[in-house]
This record gives sequence, structure tokens and C-alpha cells, in this order.
Amino acid sequence: MSVRKVLAMATAAAALIVGPALSGSATAGPAAAQSAYAQQARAAGLTGAQAAELQQQVDSYLAAHPDARQVSANRLATEGGTVTLPAPGDRQVRDLASPEAAVACAGGHLCVVDGRGRHYDYYRCGRYGFDGIGDGTFNNNQTTGTVARFYNSDGSLRWSNRAKDTGTASWTPVHYIQPC
Repeated sequence: MSVRKVLAMATAAAALIVGPALSGSATAGPAAAQSAYAQQARAAGLTGAQAAELQQQVDSYLAAHPDARQVSANRLATEGGTVTLPAPGDRQVRDLASPEAAVACAGGHLCVVDGRGRHYDYYRCGRYGFDGIGDGTFNNNQTTGTVARFYNSDGSLRWSNRAKDTGTASWTPVHYIQPC
């Protein structure tokens, strides 16, 4: 291979690697996003230590669920919906992106709050892994008659619920949820 071809290939490779960094792309890197989420948490009244603790919880969730992505200081988008983590010290879960608004269960959604206070909001049909623990609540606010199913670790049906309904449940043995 000629020196000219080697130099051309090296230049092209460098452009592919360095180009996006120099282009002024509007896409923020992970560090910039985490800084914005930390600012969001502080604006919602969390201390720096609480914001750091919350980010550790988010990072732990993301490590266990690589398909999820962080969309606010305490909310993650998942394959079937969202998960909102409670802020350290909070008794009620709230979305820190708009802390004045309570987290609700919109029409057409299945919502679960587990024993840790995590709020799972499912709005897509499918079967999803679930890692909720402890005793909590559910709100099957889907179209009347829609059946939500809750499964054991071996995939067998544990129980089901027909919309519209609310109640309490033990989430520790539930490993999969199929909203509709």
C-alpha cells in the first residue's frame, strides 16, 4: 500500500473520530446530561448530597437495565413506559422535571408503585421484566376491560387484573408484567 493511501486512510479515520467532537453537535455527552440532571434536582429542593445519591440510584438502575435511558433527574424511559425513582427523603414520588406536579396514572396506562416507592408507568402493550419489591399499589387505568397480567419468575401467570381497577399487591414475587 502506498504512503499516500495510508495517509488518506489515517486522515479519514481521524475525521470520523474527531469530526463529531468539533462539529458543535447539539447532542450532550453523559457528563453534561448528568450535570443538567443534578441542577434539576437542586432546583427541586434536593441538596447536593441528595442529588448525588439519586444519581447513584439512577446509575444502578441503568446498569441493571441497559435498554433504559435517563430522561430527567429521577425518571427513566424503558421499553414499555417509564420508571420514576423517589428522591431521597421524599415520601411521595414526584417527577423532579416538574416537581409541582404529582406523578399520576394517565388514562390508558397501568401504574405500579413498589415498596421502594418506585413508580412504574406502562403505556405500551408487551411483556416486560419487572424488578419491583415489597408491598405497593397498582392502578389499572387502561381501557375498561383490558387485562393486565403479572407473572412469576418461571413465566407462569401469578395473577391478573381487569381495568379499571386499583389495589394493593406484593411485588417481590412478580418478575414480568404484561399491561395488555
